[in-house]
Amino acid sequence: MLLKETQEKLIPTLKTYFGYDSFRDQQQQIVESVLSKNDNLVIMPTGGGKSICFQLPALLFEGLTLVISPLIALMKDQVDGLKANGIEADFFNSSQESIEQAIIFEKVFQKELKLLYVAPESLSLLENILNEDYISCIAIDEAHCISSWGHDFRPSYQQLGFLKQSLPNTPIIALTATADKATRADILEQLSIPSATQFISSFDRKNIELEVRPANDRLSQIIKFIRKQPNESGIIYCLSRKGTEQTAAKLQQNGIDAAAYHAGLNFVERSKTQEDFIYDKTKVVCATVAFGMGIDKSNVRWVIHYNMPKNIEGYYQEIGRCGRDGVAANALLFHSYSDVIQLRKFMSGASNEEVQAAKLDRMKQFSEATTCRRKILLSYFGELLAENCGNCDVCKNPPQFFNGTIIAQKALSVITRLKESEAIGTVIDVLRGAHNATVLEKGYDQLKSHGVGSEISWRDWQQYLIQLTNQGYCEIAFHKNNALQLTDFSKKVLFEGEQVNLTRPVAFKEQPTVDKKAKTARVAKPKKDSLFERLRKLRQEIALAENIPAYLVFSDAALKEMERARPMSESDFLEISGVGQRKLEVYGEDFIAEIVAFSNEKIKTRKKKDTHKVTYELYKEGLTIDEIAEKRKLKSTTIFSHLAKLYTDGKPIEIYDFVTKEEVEKVRLAKDELESPPALKPYYEHLNAEIEYFKIRLALTILENNG
Repeated sequence: MLLKETQEKLIPTLKTYFGYDSFRDQQQQIVESVLSKNDNLVIMPTGGGKSICFQLPALLFEGLTLVISPLIALMKDQVDGLKANGIEADFFNSSQESIEQAIIFEKVFQKELKLLYVAPESLSLLENILNEDYISCIAIDEAHCISSWGHDFRPSYQQLGFLKQSLPNTPIIALTATADKATRADILEQLSIPSATQFISSFDRKNIELEVRPANDRLSQIIKFIRKQPNESGIIYCLSRKGTEQTAAKLQQNGIDAAAYHAGLNFVERSKTQEDFIYDKTKVVCATVAFGMGIDKSNVRWVIHYNMPKNIEGYYQEIGRCGRDGVAANALLFHSYSDVIQLRKFMSGASNEEVQAAKLDRMKQFSEATTCRRKILLSYFGELLAENCGNCDVCKNPPQFFNGTIIAQKALSVITRLKESEAIGTVIDVLRGAHNATVLEKGYDQLKSHGVGSEISWRDWQQYLIQLTNQGYCEIAFHKNNALQLTDFSKKVLFEGEQVNLTRPVAFKEQPTVDKKAKTARVAKPKKDSLFERLRKLRQEIALAENIPAYLVFSDAALKEMERARPMSESDFLEISGVGQRKLEVYGEDFIAEIVAFSNEKIKTRKKKDTHKVTYELYKEGLTIDEIAEKRKLKSTTIFSHLAKLYTDGKPIEIYDFVTKEEVEKVRLAKDELESPPALKPYYEHLNAEIEYFKIRLALTILENNG
């Protein structure tokens, strides 16, 4: 049970150091559980706020929170972010000078350090502080690395089980963005925390638009894509080192600021590329998959997969590196059979080759799907989405569906009768009434549903079962020989008659590659005179002066909120999400001054002849006519005259919100009878004062614009 005095510190600490007025989703429950010294497993998507789950408790614990992270090169980014928020943090590794290490140890002894980041390989160097006199909490980031079932297995992580034996009373919090059921169970077992409280947040990153395209003339498509948003940061993931270098070189030839990143570069080269990207000196990085893990750069606006990833976990984690600030982002995947063949070669001979092959097949099915892509992603991690997302290429260009409820019921019935123990091949054999060795040996030919789907071809059944899996009606248990199992959605189909929509199976045909030069795409230019651009420029100047990444000053989301709210006092500025006490003190004066200056310039330069444009901005914000009139200190009749002009200028004014079609028709008849008088009064009198002047003006505007 958490002490009341600790409970009361949570929100003030969150606001002071992180700038937020409230917790997101399950964050508060997790923080309270850690502070109550419970072990915890946290599954939360990239950008979902995992770090706060151990960073905030670290501020309230008396001793040190030890953070175990897989990549030494990325720890500096984490520590810089904490220091920017006024939190005492450091990292420890074998490459540091002995005097640097001694200073860190002294800070730990004096309890001046709140968080210390370390790679698992360096834990042996911390023997003198690995005890409960100094360590209050252990956070294990990227915890999926401990499991051979996971997509990024690292043997060095498997030694971490000793921590619970050495520090039995110290809470352990294991965190990852990507872990299926098998991986979650393995993490708990290997860390010796079987009773850990599990927190599984929604995997849904609604702000990321998902798109898959055939891999035809990829480079040309990528150049066009980047030129539409030239000032934004993005990552292009490639399968090979050579691929990263070739792609970066071709982008550079087309005037795009790009760099390559892969394990073949030396440490200095990798560090420089990573740092230039973090500091917005390089906008585009062409990289192998290691790039991006642990980087908190919140303003990455897009991720492109030049080649297909080897599994859905990897794909999900990589696309999660864009849009971490919650602002709209894009994930574009190019699908090619040649990539599938190459990936199969890479996994040949691996100890878990069968599992890897099954997961690659699932990735291929995702790429070829005719089902909402977000549904597939979420169902893969055990989260079922009832409605289509509306923010993926399939939802935006939906295929033709038919009622496949009977097909679904037959398939799910067979899975049930097979006791959810068989993979897709055997399920299809039973559906089609096969009498092969497996079916006969296991007695499946005696099942009531044997042969219930004999009229459908083997290949078509395969496609239908993939679609059912994609929609969350069944799932693949990779740790149980890829057996098909039912989900909560299955019961609705089997017992409640829920309709299932399917598409007719089609062969995926890859179009031939077109060898042509990239066509010139129109470069989208940012609005020079927007407050957001002014604030972004100020942020960059401050970042350069302080030698920190721009997003550590403020995120894009915070700048957009400043643009919307226009805070002009310290109290208003503190209301912006992402502005804490320290950032108010350090940056508040500069940003408030920029907002005030921008607002004053706008007032001075706004000309009388553009007054209708001011009305249009307020109209777009959803204000009523009376509200606009009151805000502008004008008569409502003047506002209606503005709307008439805006409608004539082609602005999207819903003019029939203010005048009915019947009233327009009456004005048309009056116009014919009166032979189009220039003034409004003749109309008003002719219509016996039944229609107000402003409506007559709007009706005449409609008639003039419609001929």
